[in-house]
Amino acid sequence: MSNLQNTTSSSIIFVLTGVPGLEAFHTWISIPFCFLYATALSGNSLVLFAIVTQPSLHKPMYYFLSMLSTTDLGLSVSTLFTMLGIFWFNAREISFNACLSQMFFIKFFTVMESSVLLAMAFDHFVAISDPLRYAIILTDSRITQIGVAIVIRGTLTLTPMVALLTRLSYCHSRVLHHSYCFHPDVMKLSCTDTRLNNAVGLTAMISTVGVDSILIPFSYVLIIKTILSIASPEERKKAFSTCISHIGAVAIFYIPLISLSFVHRFGKRAPAYVHTMIANTYLLIPPVMNPVIYSVKTKQICRAVIKILHSKDT
Repeated sequence: MSNLQNTTSSSIIFVLTGVPGLEAFHTWISIPFCFLYATALSGNSLVLFAIVTQPSLHKPMYYFLSMLSTTDLGLSVSTLFTMLGIFWFNAREISFNACLSQMFFIKFFTVMESSVLLAMAFDHFVAISDPLRYAIILTDSRITQIGVAIVIRGTLTLTPMVALLTRLSYCHSRVLHHSYCFHPDVMKLSCTDTRLNNAVGLTAMISTVGVDSILIPFSYVLIIKTILSIASPEERKKAFSTCISHIGAVAIFYIPLISLSFVHRFGKRAPAYVHTMIANTYLLIPPVMNPVIYSVKTKQICRAVIKILHSKDT
């Protein structure tokens, strides 16, 4: 019994796999991942800097976009060091506490991104359905309250899920099959009953990402209904165009997430490196693509970014 208790202490060391079966190519694999991380970090930092420094962007829509960029930065940084550490230095060991911390922040920023996308859907609905009261409804204080609520929501739902891992005993292999600490991956290493952990983890994800994935399409049903009631074709086109960037952001967040779930559930015969590569890229696609989408599709952001880049050149 004492043996099992020792395995639950903070002295536990997990071993991250990297990309199983492709260890000899880690250096080459690191090249596209370095490019993706550099793009994600620079792109989101630039968008965030533009919104903070340009007074013309101090509006509700861009405040929500700044939350999205902050979330994407956090999501990128949460996996950056372990992933590149494996690829460059074969630094595969991670302590139990560090693993729990990384797992919490990955899940936290994932839930936060889903919550921000829901808040942005609400922003679009208010802007289209009640434009005259838009500034009254979405005041600075209300946007701050929404931001605080998003943080509290993620913290309250995810803390029990991660904390419950400390009650488990780990007497199996300590090898994790990803480049970062993945919640189901850690639970598989336990030799004690994980039904409570599974239930809490499933509840946390259903009550956050699951609920958001229903509310966001529902909000677009209301948005489309409102747009179709607009008499002017030009106004309808303008209203639809304001939603394009957000729809793109929703798609690049939920499609990889759903794909990863399907691969883990139905792709058990696929090579291990397929699971790992999908898991790695799913966390990088939204941070990489969101700044591109909003810079290309939103004229104000595009102008602000060009202005900042031009001022640096001069």
